[in-house]
Amino acid sequence: MATIYHNLSEYDFETVPDASEMRFGIVASEWNQNVTEKLLEGACNTLERHGAKQENIHIERVPGSFELTFGAKMMAQSQDVDVVIVIGCVIRGDTPHFDYVCSGVTQGVTGLNLEGDIPFIFGMLTTENLKQAEDRCGGRYGNKGDEAAVTAIKMVDFARRICTARK
Repeated sequence: MATIYHNLSEYDFETVPDASEMRFGIVASEWNQNVTEKLLEGACNTLERHGAKQENIHIERVPGSFELTFGAKMMAQSQDVDVVIVIGCVIRGDTPHFDYVCSGVTQGVTGLNLEGDIPFIFGMLTTENLKQAEDRCGGRYGNKGDEAAVTAIKMVDFARRICTARK
């Protein structure tokens, strides 16, 4: 659903599982840092509101959004985490670079989800302009970081329930 119809920060708090025993990896892009730092802050605050301990939130930064996929893969291999959230922001410019980066990261995160043993959460903004990005990193449409954190918690819970049911 488009964010003009749904605020990224609005959700039913009671439907989100307790995150106190979960371990989170977050890989954030340095590119468009004025936006990605707000997304990162939103994600961390939301994780902590649901019980995540600061010592169980591992954060790494990569230069740009295209590097998020590799960063997420390395995070999953090197850290003891239950989920990895990728945070980035790509703003359309005058060249097709936007399309290549967005497509590459989207396909990369999808590939990690298909091949990996843990969930990888897509917390990347893909906007037409800086105003749209600002509206989605704590502005009038909420914070995509909040949404990514809630999704991460729910996916860890889902994966644990499914694994338990299979045993």
